[in-house]
Amino acid sequence: MNTTPPAVTNGDLLIAEPFMGDTNFERSVVLVCEHSQAGTFGLVLNQLTDIHLSDVIEEIHPDLPLFVGGPVQQNTLHFIHRRPDLIDGSIRVVDGLYWSGDFEQIKRAVNLGTLTERDVRFFIGYSGWSEGQLDAELVQKAWIISRITADFLFDTPTKEFWRGVLKRMGGEYKAIAHYPVDPRLN
Repeated sequence: MNTTPPAVTNGDLLIAEPFMGDTNFERSVVLVCEHSQAGTFGLVLNQLTDIHLSDVIEEIHPDLPLFVGGPVQQNTLHFIHRRPDLIDGSIRVVDGLYWSGDFEQIKRAVNLGTLTERDVRFFIGYSGWSEGQLDAELVQKAWIISRITADFLFDTPTKEFWRGVLKRMGGEYKAIAHYPVDPRLN
């Protein structure tokens, strides 16, 4: 068994293998926003909540969707976007996709309609791994690593995201995309 984990970089996607036993990440796709020797910070891209951003932040008027970024600190709000021209302090994740920035500018742009759900996604909580934790999970093949474009992220329906990423990868991954959630019911 190979004990060297594949390299992870900012902007990678961690795609949960189809039979992962962790209910926090079942069929999840996690965007790695920051990866270093100290650990990894990511956001689950395909876990939509039943509440809207305006339910959490009263000053925001449009009903933008709110996602679960992960099981860690679910009392925190995070966001990714593709408009660094509108948001100072944005951190580049990959070409065309940014994380964080000036929240007052975000609120203003959302309320003015210059920033829509086609440009920004909000998350409660995040996914975090301490030093060596993600490497151990990668050695166990709990995650498949891929890349993404901002267009794919914002244009793909949430319910189809896990399957869509795998299909886009092609080959054996396209077959994995069709695995049933519970093979006993197949």
